[in-house]
Amino acid sequence: MSDRVPFTTNDVGVPAPSDSHSQSVGPNGPLLMQDHYVIQKMAHFNRERVPERVVHAKGGGAYGELEITEDVSQYTKADLFQKGKRTPLFLRFSTVAGELGSADTARDPRGFALKFYTEEGNYDIVGNNTPIFFIRDPSNFSDFIHSQKRRADNHLRDNNMQWDFWTLKPESAHQVSFLMTDRGTPRSWRHMHGFGSHTFMWYNADGRKFWVKYHFKTEQGVENFTADEAKALEAQDPDFHIRDLWTSINKGDYPSWKVNVQVMPFEDAADYRFNPFDLTKVWPHSDYPEITIGRFTLNRNPENYFAEVEQVALEPSNLVPGIAMSPDKMLQGRLFSYPDTHRYRIGANYNELPVNRSVAPVHSYNRDGQGRHNNPADPVYAPNTVGGAAADPSFYNDGDSYNVTGEIVRSAYTLHKEDDDFAQPRALWEKVLSDGERANMVSNIVGHASAPEVTADMKKRVVEYWTNVHPDLGAGVAKGLDVA
Repeated sequence: MSDRVPFTTNDVGVPAPSDSHSQSVGPNGPLLMQDHYVIQKMAHFNRERVPERVVHAKGGGAYGELEITEDVSQYTKADLFQKGKRTPLFLRFSTVAGELGSADTARDPRGFALKFYTEEGNYDIVGNNTPIFFIRDPSNFSDFIHSQKRRADNHLRDNNMQWDFWTLKPESAHQVSFLMTDRGTPRSWRHMHGFGSHTFMWYNADGRKFWVKYHFKTEQGVENFTADEAKALEAQDPDFHIRDLWTSINKGDYPSWKVNVQVMPFEDAADYRFNPFDLTKVWPHSDYPEITIGRFTLNRNPENYFAEVEQVALEPSNLVPGIAMSPDKMLQGRLFSYPDTHRYRIGANYNELPVNRSVAPVHSYNRDGQGRHNNPADPVYAPNTVGGAAADPSFYNDGDSYNVTGEIVRSAYTLHKEDDDFAQPRALWEKVLSDGERANMVSNIVGHASAPEVTADMKKRVVEYWTNVHPDLGAGVAKGLDVA
């Protein structure tokens, strides 16, 4: 009998071409729809739970308004980002890995997803309370989430599974570093920053292009729980964050965030010192400082949790003229994955639900299907000669396009001169955290890796992982785990 592990296949037994790399045009180019294996993985993953979300299952949300206070027309022609513009919005907060009944204060990233009801159609930013993520290729997304969920045999969570995945994927170190600080247990949704995380493209009325990252800075101040405080609240009030947001808005204490952006000239990306589209990296503020362009406030609670919070459908593929996607591979994967999930969870006509409905007129040739109540009149096809809607490319003027070239490959990003999975988490440890925050980070890691299911061999891998981030951090974890 061979000791070789079985090879990965698709769902009908065909050998898989890669476990880690999607097919792209060159190492840095966009992904291809012909990559049927990755599409099958994502499509199957999107249908794993009925009816709750596979990820971000538990959360809360509220309505509000965005106001733009600065002129950024030199960067984007998007109507909602023009000075003086006010745009209604819905913001959904969530935990990532927990189910609907899980505790709000568990150690986990927090979803921070915005839907803007603009006059040019809905624009969604699907982000988190961290500027980075665990992985950089969507081929790994379902595997990553499986490692954070429950075992197949006993249906229990397993910290050993989590560390197994993280230590095998060094690119995770930056996000896991955030997670293991007290930022992994925010005091409330009101007291944390939000980020678009991905890199997006902006283009102005002249068609000039820029790369952009979104930062939403809480005006309430950042406040976090210690691990002990968060754990105590899991028992006392597992719905603490939902209650806090609802209560705050209900009594007129409206939370608000500054809207900041980092802007990179289009040409800078090609030879920047690391890959600017890598979701595990942040752009140093010394290179691209944040620019404040406005603020938004949450000022109205939902009237029905299921109809609004549970059925709001947020997707990064909802883009308006002036904004386009980048070759960020995780963003490219989410362009398909998110709307496909909504079609499964709440039906093909999910955008007709009130919380998702555009305030802009909809002229679509989509018709019929479950939940359809507003079928378009004839004509029902395009092109036509009987007065039906027709596309107008002038909204874009090729501003959302750019040249790509390269062989069709399955590959990691092409290395830039300073690409390093441990450099930015090392900077977080050395330059951002205080002594007390560093001590809490060590304690949080040791507590998580001391779960009874974490094996002795895994603890050694955990120590090696954190030693690669910083020797002092590794030494502290080794001492706490009693690893030589």
